[in-house]
Amino acid sequence: MSRSLARWSLGLALLGLGALYLYAFHDDRHRTAAWLVFALPPWLLAAALPRSTRAAFWAGVLALFWFSHGVMVAWSGGYAPALAALEIVLSLWVIGAASAPGLRARFGRRRG
Repeated sequence: MSRSLARWSLGLALLGLGALYLYAFHDDRHRTAAWLVFALPPWLLAAALPRSTRAAFWAGVLALFWFSHGVMVAWSGGYAPALAALEIVLSLWVIGAASAPGLRARFGRRRG
């Protein structure tokens, strides 16, 4: 996966994660707080991605928390099992896309 493809993939996953949280908390009593805590960070990271190399790193770090939240919601039977599964998949997608350039640089073929 090339670096630009990884960035596009990461941005798409972050936008999808933010949209998922927007939908999941639309009927919540504290929806504004939930949107600020859950939906806003992935969207800000997606917006910062073209200009910042650190945005991909922080997306990967925060995706570990999003993954944990998805597992917790799926285990406890929270808002919806399908949404929790989608949250888990999207957070793993963020982790993979954020890590892809570094993994390729470390384990890719050496050009000699």
